[in-house]
Amino acid sequence: MLPREHLPRPLRPFIDEVGRISQWPTRQKTQRMAAALLARRFVPGRDYTEKEVNALLMDGHTFADWALLRRRLYDWGFLDRESDCSRYWVRDGAAERIARELPRPGERSGPERS
Repeated sequence: MLPREHLPRPLRPFIDEVGRISQWPTRQKTQRMAAALLARRFVPGRDYTEKEVNALLMDGHTFADWALLRRRLYDWGFLDRESDCSRYWVRDGAAERIARELPRPGERSGPERS
């Protein structure tokens, strides 16, 4: 996990002292940052079962809504999956999306989203 001071300022209030998301942000731009932070936990080229995805997500947040997080990772292009949700993997281009959503301090993020 990135140290809090290396996270974008709008995301910091939602991250606990061990780097887990403690509350889901209300603003979509900040939600995308949180999703990108979670997406960093997944290894490109590896397949995951739904149970494995849930376990990684549970380790990365404290509010027990892994279904919401799994859906966001899929909807926002970080993860892909089989239609029956039996297998998940990091989607092509996810690294670029993560970099866009989690710019280094002093860098600007990508285009504004509502």
